[in-house]
Amino acid sequence: DKLDTINICDVLDTPERKKQYRISKVNSFDLYEQKQLTRHHHNLKEEENVYKNRLQKCIDIVFPEFNKLFNSKYGTVYMNILKTFGSAENVANTDIRTIRKCFEIEGRGNRISLTPERLKECARSSIGISSSAEVIQIKHLTAQIELIEEQLTEIDKKIEEFSIQNNSPILSIPGISHFSGTSILAELGDISNYSKPSQIIKFAGVAPLHYESSQFNAQHTSITKKGSKYLRKTLYQIILPVIRHNQVFYKYYQLKISQGKGHRCAQGHCVRKLLRIIYHLLKTNQQFDPQLLR
Repeated sequence: DKLDTINICDVLDTPERKKQYRISKVNSFDLYEQKQLTRHHHNLKEEENVYKNRLQKCIDIVFPEFNKLFNSKYGTVYMNILKTFGSAENVANTDIRTIRKCFEIEGRGNRISLTPERLKECARSSIGISSSAEVIQIKHLTAQIELIEEQLTEIDKKIEEFSIQNNSPILSIPGISHFSGTSILAELGDISNYSKPSQIIKFAGVAPLHYESSQFNAQHTSITKKGSKYLRKTLYQIILPVIRHNQVFYKYYQLKISQGKGHRCAQGHCVRKLLRIIYHLLKTNQQFDPQLLR
């Protein structure tokens, strides 16, 4: 319409320093799609954690001994029992043949040491209370968690396709997966928009906060936490695997600990080091080589 036409002409005719505009390139649309998918993944994981916390609350009420029977939570048998019975009382009053059906697993998954007989015995001696409301919630929450898991599987498959298509050198860094690598690239955008590593450190919000008041200049401050929270979250999720799989990062982490830094602070130093390496790899299109690190 007329207003759009006037606004476009105004932007194009105005000096860049007063009213900036960006030129969209073809690859920016690919990065947009990747950003939407990786952010959706982050949001779904947060939503899943909320449901899992609510599920654990319900389990503590109706069958508090349940989690101790399993080495890990949310496996196939674990979820089958919750969906089918929902409480210790229901397990205790059910025929053993029905319970055994929950233990039937297709495929090559690891088998658990728990037996149907042991489960029923624990259910009979459980101190959990009988609550039909909690049982309904457990069944609904397990369904929600399984739905989110299916959605995450679909998203991860598409993200992996994008990652293979990108063929980015940052995937050569041990500890960075298809998802985390794609998330970092999508949040950073075109690397040519940055002229030095400190700019992406600032964009990730992991730069030390500068605080100054009158004659006082703070020496120990937290990170700014400005910029992309999704990028910052991804970096802190992968930094421990990176430290674990690379001797140089491990020694750098131990150095910061020996200097009196806390665990989280030492992680922050490693995150900034990682971002400087990522910047170099993307600028030079060079594969990661731990022998070149100092």
